[in-house]
Amino acid sequence: MYAPGDDIRLIDWKVFARTDNLYLKVHEEERNLVVHIIIDGSASMGFGKPLSKFDYASMIGVGFAYLALRDNEKFQFSTFADQLEIFQPRRGMGHLAAMVQHLNSIKPKGYSKLLDTIRQYKKVIGSKSMLVIASDFLVNIEEVREAFYLLGDHDIKIIQVLDRVEKELKMEGDMKLIDSETKGLLRTFISPRMRMDYQQKLDEHCARIEEVCNKLGIEYHLAITDTSIFDTFYRILQG
Repeated sequence: MYAPGDDIRLIDWKVFARTDNLYLKVHEEERNLVVHIIIDGSASMGFGKPLSKFDYASMIGVGFAYLALRDNEKFQFSTFADQLEIFQPRRGMGHLAAMVQHLNSIKPKGYSKLLDTIRQYKKVIGSKSMLVIASDFLVNIEEVREAFYLLGDHDIKIIQVLDRVEKELKMEGDMKLIDSETKGLLRTFISPRMRMDYQQKLDEHCARIEEVCNKLGIEYHLAITDTSIFDTFYRILQG
């Protein structure tokens, strides 16, 4: 429907002649918009309680899928770790239900191969697409930079999902740490200096990811899993 401020050149005058209502023409490319939702299912995403990072990322993904259906657009969802699993784009609540069922069945495992995933996935992206990628992005910054560069000129939303425990490390003293991706056990002593060094490196890593996004015109959001999913989703939609 036409609204004041819209380009009058887009008014469909044939429809107006039939209905006396002002509607805007919708280009075929816009009608064929596909929303691509890509969620990291690697082992590191299984961290966190009561909600894991994967749970939180999945809820964000489902939210975007619902919005696509509301706007009568197709959405395509995929998960990745060592390998990429792609589900074909469809419309309809049945596709959303299948997405939820599949995400609920996943137990995060393996390594996050972000660059390999994007190299493979870019082959299925159409001429006009929105991409939503949710991950902790705890990989080498050069891999992040190269992967994002490959995405090209699309509407891209990068959601970096972290748990509060890893974002603001407060542990000190003797610790037994388990690598979520290798399952290796590490006995260590966390000193205040080590904790400060960790915090500095993580903050720098997040800042570099945001910097890469800004340079490439990509929308970046940091999401912490103890924040209400509704508040996070609203903030993402506000851009």
